[in-house]
Amino acid sequence: MARKTEISRKLQQRAEQMIPGGVNSPVRAFGSVGGDAPFIVRGQGSHIFDADGNEYIDYVGSWGPLILGHAPSKVIEAIMDAACNGTSFGASTPSEADLAEIVLSAFPHMQKVRFVNSGTEATMSAIRLARAYTKRKYIVKFEGCYHGHSDALLVKAGSGIATLGIPGSAGVPEEFIQFTLALPFNDTDALEHAFKKFKHEIACVIVEPVVGNMGCVPAPGGYLAALRLITQREKSVLIFDEVMTGFRLAFGGAQELYGVTPDLTTMGKIIGGGLPVGAYGGPSEIMNMVAPLGPMYQAGTLSGNPLAMAAGLATLRHLRENKQEIYPRLDKLSGELVEGVAAAAKDAGVSLCYNRVGSMFTWFFTPGPVTDWDSAAKSDTEAFGRFFRAMLDNGGLSAAVAIRSSVSRCCAQRRGHSENDQCGQAGVRVGARVTHTGAR
Repeated sequence: MARKTEISRKLQQRAEQMIPGGVNSPVRAFGSVGGDAPFIVRGQGSHIFDADGNEYIDYVGSWGPLILGHAPSKVIEAIMDAACNGTSFGASTPSEADLAEIVLSAFPHMQKVRFVNSGTEATMSAIRLARAYTKRKYIVKFEGCYHGHSDALLVKAGSGIATLGIPGSAGVPEEFIQFTLALPFNDTDALEHAFKKFKHEIACVIVEPVVGNMGCVPAPGGYLAALRLITQREKSVLIFDEVMTGFRLAFGGAQELYGVTPDLTTMGKIIGGGLPVGAYGGPSEIMNMVAPLGPMYQAGTLSGNPLAMAAGLATLRHLRENKQEIYPRLDKLSGELVEGVAAAAKDAGVSLCYNRVGSMFTWFFTPGPVTDWDSAAKSDTEAFGRFFRAMLDNGGLSAAVAIRSSVSRCCAQRRGHSENDQCGQAGVRVGARVTHTGAR
């Protein structure tokens, strides 16, 4: 049964008259997969509802923040209580230190944290801080990792290992990324070569400890530890971008799961409980470089906004109090979903592989294995498009809603069915089950 789309289509057409592409983030566009994007009007628990009356079991979770589901009572009550006292003051509030305390308790290496408004702000600020701390200019990122849309990080690989990158977006001058090195992920030799070529010049290495942007691509055993050893030896700052993985793979993020400690950590998503937020933190020695204590300037009128602090605090308190139940259950449900779909693909003779770490996973339409950007890019885009459209329209059976359409992977998470079940951000693709109202 094809889903109803008339109202959403009209809303899309109206939005396109005023908003570029009709969307305020390109990951919401359906250009490469086809079909009509749903316009969501409300959510409750594990379900969302669009303007046409279609009901979905949501695996997106607003790309990660809604680990407790939509409109959990504790979070909504916290937001409402905060809003009754005012929405913004441009001054400090007690809730900022309350949230900082619980964040620091989850990440032992962090002694201080600074709240910002997005993951992009967090990574941009962490890199500026690393440069201030080391007094060096070059930064290393890895192909397929996404760290926000700041100019220095929208970089494609150059023509060879340890060569300067090239702009990955129109509007980014080459001069802005002349000190950015884009290296292959999961390749320690490439990193060693970069440090040899740019001896005592690399300020930091930034990495997603479990990559989500090119689909879920985990590091093999020892890779993160190797990054740690190399950066320590070279006196370069190691930054873990845990915007996706923080409080998701474990209460203490990927660094708790893998037992590898970076110098700086960036976070977002879950720590805002569904409201805009980001953060970066580390030891006092580095964080004291940040204004007003030090010379590295970073500011934001809405940083530490009382509504975001209240939502994040309610979410993290619930996760801390129930982590012994939440994370094992999330891992179990994710495994069942991933293995079930992989088994169905095998029975149907479909070439498909998958990667999974906890609730982060991806089905790739390729025999695999997928270990980096080059191998992920071999996925069959057209096959995914067919998969996407068939699942989206498949009535009372399982169906997928892919929100992001920039690459050829499908990344999904398993959602539970109560506000105590969790789901985090999809790396590149997102899945949902769709049924029509009245057809359940």
